[in-house]
Amino acid sequence: MEPSAQQHSKRYLLTLSLGALGVVYGDIGTSPLYAFRECFAKEHHLAPSPDNILGVLSLIFWALVLIISVEYLCFVMRADNRGEGGIVALMSLVSQKDKLSKRRMFLIGLGLFGAALLYGDGMITPAISVLSAIEGLKVVTPVFGPYVVWITIAVIFVLFFVQKFGTAKVGAVFGPIMIVWFTVLSVLGISHIIREPSVLQAVLPTHAINFFIRNQLTGFLVLGSVFLVITGGEALYADMGHFGARPIRRVWFSFVFPALLLNYFGQGAYLLHSPEGVANPFFMMAPKWALIPLVMLSTTAACIASQAVISGAFSLTRQAVQLGYLPRIRVTHTSAREIGQIYIASINWLLMFSAIGLVLAFKSSSNLAAAYGVAVTATMAITTTMISVYARDRWKWPLGGAIAFAIFFLCFDLSFFGANVVKVWDGGWFPLAVGAFIFTMMSTWRLGRKVLNERLASQALSTDAFLRELSAGRIHRVPGIAIFMTRSAEGVPTTLLHNIKHNKVVHQRVILLTVQWEEISHLAEEERSEWQDLGHGVYRLNLRFGFMEDPDIPAVLERLGPEPVAFNPMTTSYFLGRETLIPTRQPGMAIWREHVFAWMMRNASSASTFFSLPANQVIELGAQVEM
Repeated sequence: MEPSAQQHSKRYLLTLSLGALGVVYGDIGTSPLYAFRECFAKEHHLAPSPDNILGVLSLIFWALVLIISVEYLCFVMRADNRGEGGIVALMSLVSQKDKLSKRRMFLIGLGLFGAALLYGDGMITPAISVLSAIEGLKVVTPVFGPYVVWITIAVIFVLFFVQKFGTAKVGAVFGPIMIVWFTVLSVLGISHIIREPSVLQAVLPTHAINFFIRNQLTGFLVLGSVFLVITGGEALYADMGHFGARPIRRVWFSFVFPALLLNYFGQGAYLLHSPEGVANPFFMMAPKWALIPLVMLSTTAACIASQAVISGAFSLTRQAVQLGYLPRIRVTHTSAREIGQIYIASINWLLMFSAIGLVLAFKSSSNLAAAYGVAVTATMAITTTMISVYARDRWKWPLGGAIAFAIFFLCFDLSFFGANVVKVWDGGWFPLAVGAFIFTMMSTWRLGRKVLNERLASQALSTDAFLRELSAGRIHRVPGIAIFMTRSAEGVPTTLLHNIKHNKVVHQRVILLTVQWEEISHLAEEERSEWQDLGHGVYRLNLRFGFMEDPDIPAVLERLGPEPVAFNPMTTSYFLGRETLIPTRQPGMAIWREHVFAWMMRNASSASTFFSLPANQVIELGAQVEM
């Protein structure tokens, strides 16, 4: 590689690392605002004694080491689907084996449920992060108390408003701010660790073990608050496609991880000599002159914290759409270079209104903490299960090794889940309810598409019968190319039959086009297309796309070359079917699911927009289909 090219590569890696710092690590990076404090919340009845402080710090240290540093950074992020991460991408990887097996169906259901749960906690992250930062104003002066909620709502609105400018631009702005943030975390922590260096003993796991022995059930329930330090793990994996695994790992081990440890240990050191500050150790450990600047920086960092789950929700939604688990939705690309950097307006506003509603309902970050973590603990357990299956299938681990890996990390995941389950009645029901709703919508859309395809296939004319009609010369042929998009790679689509019925003609070149989505993120061009010459100027074309690719049909057709059909963009017509669904009590779906599926079909983005078809060359033919 030329020196200039090497410099360019290093500069690009540095740019991605800076963006990853601003986007990926905002969530986990602002946990010091509330995580350590919540371990000593009133409901735990846990005194801030030296033994308890060291015990909690030991739990925090080993949670960050084992779950984030080892499991996610070293193992989970190796399971990329051609560069893409997240539970949907992982689900696609592990479900490719045995296409019709019960094992595949179980893994798909498990993955979909885990993905659905992420939306629920994704709504809470902006609310708890921003609210916990704004609450620092009450440490400065109680005068701000009545205005905390309204200031929080204003900040959340601005955060979501700027999303349309794109992850790349937002990350470029957020990255330098997060450098300042993590530096401040480190400085605050070091200033107190120097005063109480004995706090460093917490790295010994014996303090965590003794903590459980002393506190028993209370010690176990504290795990629900300890989990708050690692809630950004799933978002970190989901955002891998935005920046790549290498920049994310590099930033974690060189900068983020040390800064978090220094701050958590600094909070513990502060409580060792000032246990009265347990109500809000993060802000109270700072000198008084620095409180207002720290609140401002914390608020900015809290906005950035939300970026990880917002961009993760965009990626998750896009993957679900391409794989056929959600209806078509408009996706805006915000970077010409990084294909994973996208913006989805509908998801953005849904998250915003949900976050604002949560702030109004719960009113304090401590109340929100009671709702936080319930769903994402379940998702992390699902991820551990699926990565174990992936290690066995793809990395060829021995069965015993894969089982040992699963048992080891599931012990932690299920312990965190058990400690969080008690939060259900205090607000944890919200992310679970959101997850159940989205899972129902995903499964309904998947099942509905299957039933619809079966109904359309039953109405289709066989290819042989159609070709016999053409060879008999009873149908008039007109110049040009007609592309009939069809869900099935067999038979003649109803759109072609309706065109013959109403227009009484068939074009000289007829392409029966089927688009298939593969369970990998990207395909090479040689994997893209497959032609079949049916005779009499009729061809069947199968186009394949990865679940992170844009299905730009005209662009792909231009790249196919002149054989067997030379496409002229100006003389090519696209025929699409627009089905009106009529719910019935026929076997296939419950009647309520049929109504939900019909509603989803009506509100899906148009096929012509989704496939980037030229609007003035699209003909839509309607049909009624009984479900």
